[in-house]
Amino acid sequence: MKAAMRAKDAARLSAIRLLLAGIKQREVDERKELGDAEVTAVIEKMMKQRRESIAQYEKAARQDLAEVEKFELGVLSAYLPQQMSDADIEQEVQKAIAESGASGVKDMGKVMAALKPKLAGRADMAKVSALVKTKLSG
Repeated sequence: MKAAMRAKDAARLSAIRLLLAGIKQREVDERKELGDAEVTAVIEKMMKQRRESIAQYEKAARQDLAEVEKFELGVLSAYLPQQMSDADIEQEVQKAIAESGASGVKDMGKVMAALKPKLAGRADMAKVSALVKTKLSG
């Protein structure tokens, strides 16, 4: 935040302040200091909100607002752990399916429950969910 202030980067500073406010709000709500996993969850939630906003703005032909959201999305993603490659994600999905003994789409919840702690913050869970559904239905 201090680096953004010194660089007079108002857009980046605004995004960082939003993130810090989100983290602080959750700490106040839960009356505890958040660990790394909870902070990652807050960042992921904010990123999901940005993606939804971008889709809505583009649908309404408001590129100016979509660009602001895209910039904030980029700033937020910098605070997440290194993202996993598609091959690594697929390998984890295969392993989770084998370990849980899932046989069809009805077992998707078991597989996702096993994957979430391993992949949280390191992969887009919507993509993971789609991949699991494809593997289980195919």
